Amino acid sequence: MTCVTLYTRVGCHLCEAVEEVLRGANKTKHAFNLEFIDIDQDNSAFALYQYEIPVVFVNGVEVARHRMDRATFERALNEARSS
Repeated sequence: MTCVTLYTRVGCHLCEAVEEVLRGANKTKHAFNLEFIDIDQDNSAFALYQYEIPVVFVNGVEVARHRMDRATFERALNEARSS
């Protein structure tokens, strides 16, 4: 199954917008597990993404920073499924 990871933090409005996009994806067409990593709880993630969140990975490949729309996300899911 496809793994989607969102690097985020509490109170980040951009993160909340990207989370909505991720949760709004067609789960029937694109089955995936969604994992959240709070950079304030993970020192190595904080060092990498302190000023970059939200960051989205699909199967370990970065697909977006700061913003993401549904079409971009679904394209990334399609690519992950076909590889």
